[in-house]
Amino acid sequence: MQSYTIGQAARLLGVSPDTARRWADAGRVATHRDESGRRLIDGRDLAAFSIEVGQSAGEEDDAYTSARNAFPGIVTAVKIGDVAAQVEIQAGPHRLVSLLTREAVEELGLEVGMQAVARVKSTSVHIDRT
Repeated sequence: MQSYTIGQAARLLGVSPDTARRWADAGRVATHRDESGRRLIDGRDLAAFSIEVGQSAGEEDDAYTSARNAFPGIVTAVKIGDVAAQVEIQAGPHRLVSLLTREAVEELGLEVGMQAVARVKSTSVHIDRT
C-alpha cells in the first residue's frame, strides 16, 4: 500500500503542510515513521481522513482546481461490477465520481488510498493514475 509524506498528504488535502502536521500531531490521522524517520500516512488512512475533511469544508473555503480542470486527490472508493466500475476521488473539499469500464480500472490498477487525478471536461470525469 502506498504511503504519503506529510507534504504529499497536505497537497492532496488542499491544505498547508503545517496544517497537515498539526492534524497528525492531534491524532486526527495516524502516522508511522519510515527507516529515515520521516512521518508517513498510510494511503487507506489518508483516503478515509480526506472524506472527513471534505465533508467538513465550509462555504468560505477556496476551490481546489487548476486552469485545466485537473483535481489531484486520493482514491476513496472503487466499486467494480461485471462491465462497469465507479471510482471516487477526494480532492481537497471536492468529491468526484467517475463511471468507467472495469477494464480501465484494472489497467490503471486503481485502489483505495492511491493518488490519482480526476480531469473534468463538460460532464465527463477522466482518471489519471499518478
